[in-house]
Amino acid sequence: MKITSAEFIKSAFERSHWVEGGLPEIAFLGRSNVGKSSLLNALLGRKGLARTSNTPGRTQSINFFLINGRFYFVDLPGYGYARVPKTMRADWGKMAEEYLSSREELVLAVHLVDSRHPPGPLDLQLHEWLVFNKKQHIVVATKSDKPSKRDLIKSMKEIERAMPESDVLAFSSKTGLGREGLWGRIAKFI
Repeated sequence: MKITSAEFIKSAFERSHWVEGGLPEIAFLGRSNVGKSSLLNALLGRKGLARTSNTPGRTQSINFFLINGRFYFVDLPGYGYARVPKTMRADWGKMAEEYLSSREELVLAVHLVDSRHPPGPLDLQLHEWLVFNKKQHIVVATKSDKPSKRDLIKSMKEIERAMPESDVLAFSSKTGLGREGLWGRIAKFI
């Protein structure tokens, strides 16, 4: 897909702050530090559009990015480890669940997992929630440039076994592996 424009629109800390207008939305979700912001930047070919950090828990709101004036990428807070109070992490979870369960504009959830590790309990819980609630989704195994080719193949099979109802794709923000495949899948929903 050719990207003619990509702009940060707003951060939403509650439902009343969500964007309006009815354009399709693709949500990106996964553990803290799984590489959501790096993936967004790599997909869009823009460094620094989505803010990245080595510190887990950097994204603390729902961030809306308008792409080509036609659809939104939505970056949700990461789940799991973050150096913030438990009550704040719980609020992020409620905010994300409310978005995922009630947002009519949501056409696709892109669930990111780390290709270097088996899906953890929180990854599996989110996957089960997406399947149970019949949400259109794909699973993207990030950081796929880091393991050896052999280890990546093994990891992908493990992810596919753990998440059998999902389309699973390897992705690397550094090498571009999986970029075209992910755009192909996204294009079907917009």
